[in-house]
Formats: sequence, C-alpha cells, structure tokens
Amino acid sequence: MSNPGGLDQARDAVERGEWQQALDLLAGIASLDVSSDVLELQAQAAYGNGDFEVALSTWEDLYRLNIADGDNLEAARAAAMLAMYLMIDTGLMSSVRGWIRRTEALLVGEPEAAPHALIAMVRTYERFMCGDMKSAREQAEIAVDLGSRLGVQPAVVVGSVALARLMLLDGHFDEGLRQLDEIAALLMSGEVDPLTTGMMYCELVCAAQGLALHDLAVEWTTMMERWRHGNAFGGLNGRCRVHRAELLRVSGPCDQAEEMALLACEELRPWMRREFGWPLVELGNIRLRKGDLAGAEAAFVSAHARAWSAQPGLAMVRLAQGDVAAASTMIDEAVTNPDTLPWKECPPFGDLRLAPLLEAQAEIASAAGDAAAARRAATALEHIADNFPSPSLRAGAQLADARAKLLVGDVQGAKVGATHAVVSWIDLGAPFDAAVARTVLAEVREREGNLDAATLEWQAARSSFESFGASGWVQRCDEKLSGRSARSVPPTVTAAADAVFRRDGDMRIVHLGGVDTVVRDLKGFRYIERLLAQPGREFHVLDLVAVENGVLPGRSAVADDLEDDGRLATRGLPVLDDQAREAYRRRLAEVEEDIDEATAMNDIVRCELAQRDRDYLIAELRSAVGLGGTQRSSGGSAERARSAVTRSLRYALTSLAKHHPLAATHLDQHVSTGIYCSYVPDELVPIHWQ
Repeated sequence: MSNPGGLDQARDAVERGEWQQALDLLAGIASLDVSSDVLELQAQAAYGNGDFEVALSTWEDLYRLNIADGDNLEAARAAAMLAMYLMIDTGLMSSVRGWIRRTEALLVGEPEAAPHALIAMVRTYERFMCGDMKSAREQAEIAVDLGSRLGVQPAVVVGSVALARLMLLDGHFDEGLRQLDEIAALLMSGEVDPLTTGMMYCELVCAAQGLALHDLAVEWTTMMERWRHGNAFGGLNGRCRVHRAELLRVSGPCDQAEEMALLACEELRPWMRREFGWPLVELGNIRLRKGDLAGAEAAFVSAHARAWSAQPGLAMVRLAQGDVAAASTMIDEAVTNPDTLPWKECPPFGDLRLAPLLEAQAEIASAAGDAAAARRAATALEHIADNFPSPSLRAGAQLADARAKLLVGDVQGAKVGATHAVVSWIDLGAPFDAAVARTVLAEVREREGNLDAATLEWQAARSSFESFGASGWVQRCDEKLSGRSARSVPPTVTAAADAVFRRDGDMRIVHLGGVDTVVRDLKGFRYIERLLAQPGREFHVLDLVAVENGVLPGRSAVADDLEDDGRLATRGLPVLDDQAREAYRRRLAEVEEDIDEATAMNDIVRCELAQRDRDYLIAELRSAVGLGGTQRSSGGSAERARSAVTRSLRYALTSLAKHHPLAATHLDQHVSTGIYCSYVPDELVPIHWQ
C-alpha cells in the first residue's frame, strides 16, 4: 500500500462514523492502489453514508478480488457479508441464498474460521424469515457454538436472539423473555459492534410487538432510541423511527405518529426494497385511526404494489368507507390464506401473525351481522391469548367475544367482555383501543335500555378519540350523541344555484342555498378557492402549496415540472437509479439460479417464494422507466404536502360546518383529496361559484 497513513485515517473516520470523510480519503488511495483493505472500508463507509447499492457493489468487488488472489476464506467472508446486507435490507431471500451457496462452496475443505460462523448466522435468519423453524433453530445453535469458539461475537448475539424468539413462538414465554432481557443488557453495555447492536435492538422490539407486549416494546424502543442518536447508520435510523411510530399509534397523539412514520418512509426509501412495505403499512394504520381514509388507502395500496400484505388495513378502510361486503371478502381471504412473505419483523408462521387479522375479522363480522364469522374469530383469538400471556392479546380476544355475543343477544356476556377490554387497554396506555371498546360497551348499554350509561360511554369514547386525534371516530361519536344515525342523510343542494366563496381581508364570505355566513379565512379555504375556480381540473398538491406560499403564480404548471428553489422541494427520489437498476438485474440472475435449484430439489414452497422475488424485481424494473424511457421519481415532498393539504382542508370544512352546514357538506362531498385534488360538481345540480 502506497499510503498506509491515509488508510489509517480512513479507518479512524469509519470508526467515528465520519462516512463522507472516509470515502474522500479512500477515493484518493484507491486511485493509486486498490486493495482488500480499501474495498472493505469503502463498503462500510458507503453503507453508513446511505449508498446501499454502492456498498453491495463494493462488497462484490472485494469478493471478486479475493477470488482472483486465491484467498477462499476472505472471499467467503465477503460473500457472507453480502448475504447479510441483502437479508437486512431487501427481503429477497433468493439473492441471499445465492450468496450463501457461494460462501459454502468456498468453505469446502477449509478449516473452521470466522466465515463459518458468519454463514451460520445468516442462514439462521434466512430460515427464520422463510418459516422453517426447525432449520432456523439448528443454524442458530451452530452460529452460537462457532461464534463462541472462534471469537465471532455477532454470530453469538444474532444466534442467541433467534433462539430466544423461537422459544417465545414455541410458547416458552418466561425463558424466552429472560434471554432477551440478558441480550438487552449486553447491547446496553456497548460491547457489541454498532451494526449488530442496531439490528438486535430492532429484533427485541419486534419480539415485543409480535407478542403485543406494549410495555416491554416501550422499554426496548426507548433503549433503541437512546442508542440511535450518534450510533445508528445505514437503514437503522429509519427502523428506529418505524418502531417509535408503532408505539405512538397505540399511545397517541396520532399527528406525531404520522409524522414519525413519514420520516421513517423518507429515511428508509433508499434502503429497503420489498421491505419498504413495512413502514408504508404502519403509515396506513396510523392514517386509518386518524380518519384519513384516502391517505390510508394510498399507503396500503403502495405497500401492496411492493408485494407486501396490506391486510387487515385495507379491509378496515373498506369498512370505514361503508363497503362491508368488500371488507368481509378481503378479511376472510386474508385469514384463510395469511401472507407467507419472508419478514423478520413478523415471521410468516405461528398463530401470532393471525391475531391482527382475527381482531379485524371480528369487527367486520359485527358490522355485517355475521354471528358465525364473529364467533370463529373470537374463538381463535381466545386460543392465541391462552397460549401467549399478553394483556393486549387478551383484551383483543375479550372485545371480539363481546362483539360475537352481542350479535346473538347475549347482552350480559357482551357487557363483561367489553368492560374487561376497556379496563385492560386503559391500563396498557392504549386510549384509542380503549375508546373503540367503549363504543361496543355503549351499544351493549343501549341494548340493555340504559341510555344514560350508553351516553356516558359515548362521551368518554369521544373525549379519548379527540385527544388521540381520531377525527373520524369523533364524528361517529357526535352523530350518536346528537341522536342522528351514522347513516342519516346530510343536507344537500337540490337545485342549480349561484354561490359565493370569496375572501375579504382576513374573512371569508360564503353564500349557498339562500344562507349567508362570514367566517375567519383559513389556509384550507384558499386551497378550496383554487379548486372552485376551475371545476373538474386536477391540481397536484405541490402546485396548491406553491401557490399558497407565493412561490408560483396561480396559472403555473403542475409542480412535478418545477426545479427546486430552496423553499419547496418538488422532485422526489428516483424510483431506481442507474446503479440500482444494474443491481436489480444481478439480483434477477441470482433469483433464476435459486428457482433452478429449487425446481431440481422439488422444493415447491421455495420455488414459489423465489418466483415472487422474480415478479417483484421485474415489476420494480418496469416501474423505474416512464414514457419515452424517462426515469420516474417518487417520494420527495409530495407525500408531506398531501398530508398537510388534506389536514388543512379537513380543518377548514370542520370550521365551516359550525356556521354553514350546507356549504360544508357540499364541499366535503365534491372535493377530492390525495396527491391530486379537485372539485367535481354534480352535473345534475350545477353550482356556479363566484
């Protein structure tokens, strides 16, 4: 090496987390002499700096360099690291298996060394994520044994966490949690390297979340959050944010949960491929609780496009939209054929994965009046709660039981279950879930004929929903409390009319249907004014925001065509950059190898999973190219703008409803929100706005 001092400086920069400085130093060294030391540091620095595909490509370069030098052990170590990074961030098990095969081939006849422990570690989670518990346990034991004897600490820690999670899934609750507590203490000590620490903190939280142990999830997420500042790198920071969003979805407030989920999506977009569906689903769940049905559906559909299960969220959106039949069909299919997608956050095996689906099925069956389906869901949930002593799982089973009993007229039994669910969720610090249980208890009280008690429950539920930020549920409670059915017909305009929606200083003049009012002007009203001025035209949310901020004149083109001016970021990240597209093509070749091997072994399940990987990669490559071969973009500020515009519009219409219900109802019915917003008037009853 011609510049050993520079290499030492680069190594120190990597250890400090000064990724760009390390890359700059290494670029100068590599221009003179490319060695295995330089490539490994470049791979580590690129990963820390957020260049995932560069990191993978550099590990591949290191693998090829060691092969050329005839160093099988070092080539095997590079291949094992490639398999690990692919497993962490892509969820493409076919590619992971391809690099496992290369590693194992290189290790034939070699004495036991670090790569043997690393490949057992990777194989552990490859099997765990694919639902092969027996092989996962065997590989975890090998990883712990080899790691202990060879001094490979990551293999010991990862193997131990996998064994503890498998114990929990086998029903050995106390012993599994005890082992995870011991690992948490080790991670807190700072004795484990940052990458392994971040991955295993994530595993601890996933284990607690999977068991619905909210208090333990809070404890371990808090530990992960403290570690994250100054330590997290690569995609670990975004994973921390997803876990924080999950907790805020339970405890509230909802706006903070949504903001955290959006930040997680933004940070994880360059990292995750298929697994990007995880933060998208969390974003959808939060918006569903808020009552932002359009936003929730958009998030769930985006997750589905990435071959990620959007259930039970999408079924619950259909229920909230009033399409009970579609909701029932969706949830029944999801329960009958649960998704088997490889995913370490929620392993594709065991009864625990069914719990959220069954809770949704019970609620949908209750709305549909399907007593048999409600009872099946409640019974299955009771079985899960019996096997896994989680207060939250028990509360979910109790509420499902209450719904089922109410459908068959067992009012007293329903009251017991709903009351216990309310108390449990209050104790767990889950105000939204407690409020939902109160609405069931209110229905029980109504069936008893105790209307005063029912009113108290609706009032308590409304207060909790309002504090949480669940506006849709607040409206439902208001309708009950005001004596109006949720299906009552809102006021409508029945004849063609002239109308006024004009700004006058700080006030807004509104005239419709013979009713005049003056209200304080709001940002949401100014968005509506733009839509009313050109009925039927779709406005991109960035266009609306830009006009409102004074960045663009009102006649501007859609903001997708604009350059970033410092005040309004208009362009998103490329769906796939050139390097990512080339990497996807390499992944496709690896998938084809996996399909050929699975076919030869007559492994039908593995072949099906590999074919799903292939379908996903092909779809991603196709989606990366737009009309005329142009590169498509996604993300950027559009999603944040959509959320902000929708929130402003909803707040403005809520304010208008207090003074002019007819105008507020008309606008709510005819203004569409999303990435594109529009006002589409009724053709039979045209309104001419001034």
